[in-house]
Formats: sequence, C-alpha cells, structure tokens
Amino acid sequence: MADDNVKRTEVAILAGGCFWCLEAVYQSWDGVLSVKPGYGGGTLARPSYEQVCGGATGHGEVVQVIFDPARLPLDLVLDIFFVAHDPTTLNRQGYDLGSQYRSLILYGDRAQEEAARAAIARHQPDWPDPIVTQVGPLDRFWPAEELHWDYYRRHGAAPYCQGVIGPKLARLRAEYAF
Repeated sequence: MADDNVKRTEVAILAGGCFWCLEAVYQSWDGVLSVKPGYGGGTLARPSYEQVCGGATGHGEVVQVIFDPARLPLDLVLDIFFVAHDPTTLNRQGYDLGSQYRSLILYGDRAQEEAARAAIARHQPDWPDPIVTQVGPLDRFWPAEELHWDYYRRHGAAPYCQGVIGPKLARLRAEYAF
C-alpha cells in the first residue's frame, strides 16, 4: 500500500534570465516531469510576452518545474538554479536586461522558502559578489504563449540557442554529468 503522505510531485517557480535557458536546463534532468515557461512575481493578470518585456508588469520570465522529489530533491533543483545563471547581477543575465530577467525564486510554502534561503547561503561562497536573488511568495504562475514552449528543442540551431543555451548546457553537463 502506498503512503498517502508522500509527496509525488513538487513545483518550483524560478527565474534566472531568459526562460528559454532555464527551460532547456531543467528538461535535461531525470526526475523533472515537466517544465513550462511563463510569468510570475508581478501584478498584471494574464500578461503577454510583450507586456512583460516592457518592464511595467513586475513579472519575471519564470519556469514552472514540476518534479519528483524522490528522484530530484528540491535542494538539487535549487543547486542547478544557482549554477545555471549568475545570481549576482541585478535585472540582468548576459545581454538580457530588465527586471523581467532578474534572479527570483517564488515559493509555494514555508518549506520551499526555507530551502530557497538556505540555497542562497550555501551558494554565496561560490560568488565574489553578493547574491541578489529575490525570494517571494508565489501569487500566480501565468503560462507563456505556446511559441515559447520547448524553445531550445524546436530552435536549437538559432543563434541565441547556439551562443547562450548550448554552452550553458555543456557547462552544466560537465559539472553534474547528467
């Protein structure tokens, strides 16, 4: 008989630059059941990509990562996050500028909040500058338009994918051997 108290899935909402990058990163991991790009952390209901890129919605480009915590613990999900982007640059990842590209963890409960804050403390020694990752409660996740889904898988030959996402995946594979 299965234990009904065991969590079968957990959801992490993370922002670390362009959502295409984090989507590609998490799609590669065993234990991740789905990854969906979207918007979170802002005030506008049902925002569009254009509205979020305009910077006035308060939303970040986020990914919703649904994972099996028995196969991929939340701490490892967060460790991947802190290796997959530069959490020390405010409102910027590489050439992507604006508050929609900020480093952000939106938590669903107190345990996730504590895990996020512990991950920041755990990873601060890895960076010469202070980590500026924001941690806040998840109000609502708004899925991005379908044209953003599976972006790297569908457009792997595009210059952004070749110049940004591909090298990021190679670096993570070398560090974590996934």
